Amino acid sequence: MQQFTDTIKKAVRGIMREVAMLLNELTGGKITPNGVTWFGFLMHIPIAFFIANGDFIRAAFLLVVFGLFDTLDGELARLQKRVSDAGGLLDASTDRFKEVLLYSGAAWYFASGAHPKYAALAVAACGASICVSFVKAKGEAIVASSGKHIPYPELNRMFSGGLFPFEVRMIVLVIGLLANQLAWAVAIIAIFSSYTAFQRLFVISRRLN
Repeated sequence: MQQFTDTIKKAVRGIMREVAMLLNELTGGKITPNGVTWFGFLMHIPIAFFIANGDFIRAAFLLVVFGLFDTLDGELARLQKRVSDAGGLLDASTDRFKEVLLYSGAAWYFASGAHPKYAALAVAACGASICVSFVKAKGEAIVASSGKHIPYPELNRMFSGGLFPFEVRMIVLVIGLLANQLAWAVAIIAIFSSYTAFQRLFVISRRLN
């Protein structure tokens, strides 16, 4: 799964690199990476609205389009030489905000439909997804405060592993929306994100020890 995810990431980054170069040229460098990050986040509000109202096809289309912004801002930052810790914090934080919006939309859809108990699946998916990121963030914080000298590329690979990272969760959600199987999608995300959180916890704990 990790190799599959890395392959997808590499292909998307190659495309977004070209888009970033074109966007930067057309705007004369006036569009900043943080501006792209914020715009991508704000566009997840209507996506959540579409999910809440059962307009799954439109939601899936927009989720694919604006999901790519998560890669575009990074490529634009590298192109403009604006890579920074603050930008990384904003990017990681808005990814979590996006998931809260999306799963809240799913919970609303279930709660107002024929199967209100399914809303618990969306809550579980949201919580498990946040736990995946929390374990990574906490591990990085411990390394930073302990004085352990681990090169960042190695640190990022070690802490970002697992079966269901953010990109895989979004792919599953898009497939669930397109197939009109949102309940199955959030259930799968809840189960395998929980597994991923414990998987990361085990790997990171073993490495720290």
